[in-house]
Amino acid sequence: MSQYILALDQGTTSSRAILFDHDGRAVGTEQQEYRQIYPAPGQVEHNPADIWESQLTVAKRVLRRSRISAEQVAAIGITNQRETTLLWEKETGKPVGNAIVWQSRVSSGICQRLKEAGVGDRLREITGLLIDPYFSGTKLTWLFENVEGLRSRAERGEILFGTVDSYLIWKLTGGRKHVTDISNASRTLLFDIHQQEWSPEMLEMLNIPAAILPEVVDSSGLIAETDPEIFGKSIPIAGAAGDQQAATFGQICYEPGMAKNTYGTGCFMLMNIGSKPRLSENGLLTTIGWRINGQTTYCLEGAIFIAGAAIQWLRDGLEIIAHASESEAMATSVEDTHGVYFVPAFVGLGAPYWDAEARGLAIGLTRGTTKAHLVRAALESIAYQTRDVLDAMNRDSGIRLAELRVDGGATSNNFLMQFQADLLQTSVHRPVILETTAMGAAYLAGLGIGFWESQAELTKKWVIDQAFEPAMTSDEVDKLYRGWTRAVERSRGWESS
Repeated sequence: MSQYILALDQGTTSSRAILFDHDGRAVGTEQQEYRQIYPAPGQVEHNPADIWESQLTVAKRVLRRSRISAEQVAAIGITNQRETTLLWEKETGKPVGNAIVWQSRVSSGICQRLKEAGVGDRLREITGLLIDPYFSGTKLTWLFENVEGLRSRAERGEILFGTVDSYLIWKLTGGRKHVTDISNASRTLLFDIHQQEWSPEMLEMLNIPAAILPEVVDSSGLIAETDPEIFGKSIPIAGAAGDQQAATFGQICYEPGMAKNTYGTGCFMLMNIGSKPRLSENGLLTTIGWRINGQTTYCLEGAIFIAGAAIQWLRDGLEIIAHASESEAMATSVEDTHGVYFVPAFVGLGAPYWDAEARGLAIGLTRGTTKAHLVRAALESIAYQTRDVLDAMNRDSGIRLAELRVDGGATSNNFLMQFQADLLQTSVHRPVILETTAMGAAYLAGLGIGFWESQAELTKKWVIDQAFEPAMTSDEVDKLYRGWTRAVERSRGWESS
């Protein structure tokens, strides 16, 4: 019987399951959206039951519809929305409230407190991260300060913490394994990326009980085995990584200096910087990409909070498009934005600004502005934010990229990809297979059990679909980008003004 790798891709707005064969081809895909919960402005939550049930549903459905049995699944790889924070009861598995999503700014006050205490430099030295509500640690602090009795229960060992990978593995193993992969651990604000272990200093700084923490494991290798009751037999879980690290692995960015950008709900650019961490001086994050056989790869990362979510807002909030796929035709129906800039700072700005108080704006509006201009400005905002990040990355690394590898749903928009190449004045390469996040999880799992022999074997599987080359002059680009930087400046600090 043919063997396959099952990739579970648990994202911010949907759960997916994709089956990959030995050639790296997706032979079956299922996806299910689930509920978003907005308790207050700037706050985002998920029901843990929705996360689990949607992921389990698509996993079973892809096997059934592809007519592939559990015996044919050589291993499972897991990739997930990062920084989203879950707590559950150790004995019952019952969640302690909703998951606090990475986008949520609920811990803004705690972050301000940390900044005023002057601990930012020390925090960055240990974790490679910055003080921002984005990360799991301050979300945990907020939960312990606001849920009555939670801290005492945690200190008694009754409560477990996990990011989404940890929660899924716990559920898939019937509660037998409480682990997290090292890439996810490095996004919590609680992990020492140099010593590669939970940091007692960070736990003390954020007042987090150590008893809640999962064991940290490699991104590839035998991590756990599923409860046989779930799929009818036990299946090895042999790969796990946060979604952006998984996408970097799936894009075959195995050499220092190689970079990819994923266009999803948010937008995330990662550059491989090799086996030693390097702290950013330009507002980027230093993160662990993956660890295989004890060998760690580090990355620089620029995190943009709102990318594809801006197009979802045009569809669901303003209702000026019915489907995201309409955005390209509408954008190209006008020659330019008519001077309109759109800054999608709905939950603040990420890299390189890290301004939790920024809020979204559209500026340059006139009576001549149409919905097509606004749609085009929203698409352009994704490319502008990416330019912000790449400029910072170039300064940190001293490397001028020859190409940027791209993936994610929005890369199917040719207008956006061409505008991105123009703005960056750099070649943008879109691969044939865009599901690189799930593919990265599959590759990690397959390497972990010998389904694929080496990273060199995987390198041969990356095939380009289309290269977008810069067509604008540098003077044209500079003029457009100056307008963007003025618009961003006006969006900043809004909540505190």
